[in-house]
Amino acid sequence: MPSEYPLLTESFLSGPVVDRNGYPYFVNPVSDGIPSMDAALLNEVTDGIISECDLDCDVILAPEAMGIPLAACVTLKTGIPYSVIRKRRYGLPGEITLDQRTGYSKSPMYINGVHPGERIVIVDDVISTGGTLRAIVRALGEAGAVVTAVVAVYSKQKDVSALSEELGVPVHYLLAVSSLGGKPALL
Repeated sequence: MPSEYPLLTESFLSGPVVDRNGYPYFVNPVSDGIPSMDAALLNEVTDGIISECDLDCDVILAPEAMGIPLAACVTLKTGIPYSVIRKRRYGLPGEITLDQRTGYSKSPMYINGVHPGERIVIVDDVISTGGTLRAIVRALGEAGAVVTAVVAVYSKQKDVSALSEELGVPVHYLLAVSSLGGKPALL
């Protein structure tokens, strides 16, 4: 199957799908770090993120956990600093608290070091329902930051235009994915 991202496609399609309380959850190096991710795949993903998204920003923000290696690699190639949206509270001055909801869990997340007027690009591994992105973009807007774009490696929605319009931010992804019959599938 031809793809702009052949290593990413192969890696995704060869991974398992596990059941998490009725939620089909795909497991692969990019979204879970299982099995290990080799340098060629990480390089293809990093180059894809850089080419798919206008990185006109002051800071890249990445939700933990799997957004971290992606943002770090983008930083190494672009020189744009990154910061992590954490699942742990630090209690620092100006800390932003938000409630994250995914297809299978919910928990608070915390953003530190963001300033009014700062231009932010969010880099993440998967867009599923968009719940986490909605909470992050809303919290950053309330703090006076400007989200200029969102880019994820995988999207469980082939058409993200409605999400992009709702957020008021361009949303990009490298590969549209799903599961079919307990196996990974492309949309």
